[in-house]
Amino acid sequence: MSDLVYLEKDGNIAVVTLNKPERLNAMDETMWRGLGDIMKECDADTDLRCIIIRGAGGRAFSAGADIKEFETTRKDKKSALTYGDLTTYGFGSIIECRHPVVAQIDGLCVGGGMGIASCCDIRICGLSSKFGVPVKKLGLVEAHEEMRPLVEKFGANVALEILLVGDVFPVADALRMGLVNQVVPDDQVAATARQFAEKIADGAPLSARWHKKFIYRLLDPTPLTDAEIDEGFDCYDTEDFQVGRRAFVEKSAPEFFGR
Repeated sequence: MSDLVYLEKDGNIAVVTLNKPERLNAMDETMWRGLGDIMKECDADTDLRCIIIRGAGGRAFSAGADIKEFETTRKDKKSALTYGDLTTYGFGSIIECRHPVVAQIDGLCVGGGMGIASCCDIRICGLSSKFGVPVKKLGLVEAHEEMRPLVEKFGANVALEILLVGDVFPVADALRMGLVNQVVPDDQVAATARQFAEKIADGAPLSARWHKKFIYRLLDPTPLTDAEIDEGFDCYDTEDFQVGRRAFVEKSAPEFFGR
């Protein structure tokens, strides 16, 4: 795998790094493919309990699409459709990953970078972080699948403000829109993201995976099937439930095994 996106594992927590700091981690085709492949690898690793996505360099989570590539990879509709398949692959790999995903947002988080952050389940940023999707200044639109995470997570009203106004805006506006879960001093972003990941990893992993799956399913207005309703009670037949129940009664710390 290209070192433009790389994976590190520390126990049951994985860190995925977007690694093009000289370009503010702007995403090119190789990086979208790499992100998708790595997230698929993480999804298949049942020993993991949480994933952190971050940008290298400390100045940006990601500045979105690499504009330098437009002359070759997005010069017309045909090439843009191919590029769109890759962004959809990258976004989908985060949403479909069974494990909770935390976005560690240092600095700039715009365009496709904001799309990646929107796909994550928790977003931690610094006081100087900035957000936006200023594609109107390029005469572009966000395709349906590119804007889907933004609309589904934060609603049409927020998506319309971001896309129609087209500003790159500060943390105060991100909080007002509900885009981030927590804002901390810039030098504490990494540590806070890690704390969130550790809290998630300390819980029953099957509970976290089911909660993620069920919450996103509830965004779909299609009525739940009988099988889906039934799955909501599968946890009672797990070893982890027995461990958790015993630990609660005994006032001890549970040790979950994901079974």
